[in-house]
Amino acid sequence: MFSAANAARFLDEAHRSRARYQNLPEAIAPSSFDEAYAAQEALCALWEPRLGAVAGRKIAVTTKVMQELMGIGHPCGGTIFASCIHRSPAGIKKADYVNVRIECELAVRLGRDLPKGAAPYTRETARGAVAEVMAAFELIEDRHADYKATKALSLIADNAWNGGIVVGAAKPPPAGSDLNGIAGRLARDGKEAASGKTDDPMGALAWLANLSVERGRPMKAGMVVITGSVVPTIDIAPGERLDFVLDGVGSVSMTAA
Repeated sequence: MFSAANAARFLDEAHRSRARYQNLPEAIAPSSFDEAYAAQEALCALWEPRLGAVAGRKIAVTTKVMQELMGIGHPCGGTIFASCIHRSPAGIKKADYVNVRIECELAVRLGRDLPKGAAPYTRETARGAVAEVMAAFELIEDRHADYKATKALSLIADNAWNGGIVVGAAKPPPAGSDLNGIAGRLARDGKEAASGKTDDPMGALAWLANLSVERGRPMKAGMVVITGSVVPTIDIAPGERLDFVLDGVGSVSMTAA
């Protein structure tokens, strides 16, 4: 019989010992999405005393570019903790992570709760809860994973690899915009390195809202939600500066040591 607690203890120890990522061993691995999210919730219960309250949600493998990179055809949800939200310009220490990588995202802050309703959330009803938008980096703690070999259920159990986020200045969302197709550009030490566009972020938000309701953990006003990577996951070198700009939204900056 599957034990979410056993899976969570295995993952917690792997993080504490700075072990290289591996899919959960077959004897303790989840065999369904329900079991995978139960393991993630058990893991987050172990982490919350150290990392602070749950302050947001992430969606992983939502954009086409990330699904192609990882060979996973559906999104996965994860949790963001209060102590892991950093303000731009932020500096991180790579030694604090086993292997930290970076994604460039549109983040939104909720202006109202998203409780269970009479019908599932849609892009339109989710958009109505967005109070602010921000450019953001996600810190991906992949622990040197082989992306192509990573199993979705183990990824979910391991909190979808969220190591925190860096957020830029917040502003009200553009009136009447569904926030889709917003152009973004990443610069490395001042030189443009990659570009892309937001890919159905309100669909991602609605998906997360419905997942959170299904799990009995609906999202609350004030939470920050990141909606999917605009460009493929990148590395950051010690001493390097990254700047990400989203047209009409703003910018976010970080350095690594």
